Amino acid sequence: MKPERFRRFKDISVSERILNTVFLLTIGLGYLAALANLYYTHQGLDGKAGLSIEDVVISYHGSTTQTRLGTAVMGIMKPNLRYASDQAVILEWIRSGAEESGYNDKVAPILNRDCIICHTPSVNPSLPDLTNYKGVAEVAHGGGATIPTLVRVSHIHLFGIAFILFFIGKIFLLCELSVYVKRVAVVIPFAAMLLDVVSWFITKSTPSFAYVVVISGALMGLSMGLQILLSVYQMWFFSRKPG
Repeated sequence: MKPERFRRFKDISVSERILNTVFLLTIGLGYLAALANLYYTHQGLDGKAGLSIEDVVISYHGSTTQTRLGTAVMGIMKPNLRYASDQAVILEWIRSGAEESGYNDKVAPILNRDCIICHTPSVNPSLPDLTNYKGVAEVAHGGGATIPTLVRVSHIHLFGIAFILFFIGKIFLLCELSVYVKRVAVVIPFAAMLLDVVSWFITKSTPSFAYVVVISGALMGLSMGLQILLSVYQMWFFSRKPG
C-alpha cells in the first residue's frame, strides 16, 4: 500500500497561489487596521496620550476615580467636542448623579451632535452605545464594560476571527514543515483568542488580568502573522531540494 500523500504548495497551480496570496495579504492589512482601531478606541482613557495597561483596566474593569464617560471626555473624546464648555456640562451631569432628566436637557444634544457618528451599535459594536440614555448611563456610572456588552462583542469576535484563523490555517498546512510544528502552530491562535475573550470577563472583576488581555491578544496576532508570512514565502520563494 502506498503511503498517503498530502498536498503542499508545490502541488497547487499558480492561480491558487495568487488567490491564497491576495487573501492572506488582505487579511494581514485588515488586521493592521483592526489594531489601529483598537488603539484609538482604548488609548487615552486614563487621561494620558497613548495606550497603557491602565487604559485596558478602565475599559473592562472601570476607573476608581472617574466613570468611563468622564475619562473619555477628559481624554480621547475631548477633541471631538465642538465647544470646550461641553466637557464641563457632561462632567457636571455625571457628578450630579447622571439622571435621565439632565441627560435629555443637556447631554443628549451634545452626544447626538458630536459622538453618535461613531458610538452607534450598527457602526461600531465594540464602542459604547451613546444613542440613548440606557447606553450612556452604562458608561456614566461607575464600572467598566457591562456583561451584556462583553457578551455582544465576544460573540462577534469569536465567530468572525474563528473563520479567518481557519482559512489561514488551511493555507498554512500546505507548508513544508514538520507535521508536529504545524499541528501546534494552527492551535496557538485559537487558544490565544479564547484566552483573550475569557480574560475580558475576568478583568471585569480582577484588574490585574488586564496583562493577560494584552499578552493573549499579542500572541494571537503574532502567531497569525507568522503563518501568513511563512505561507507567502513558501508559495513563491521556497523550493525543497530533492531527497
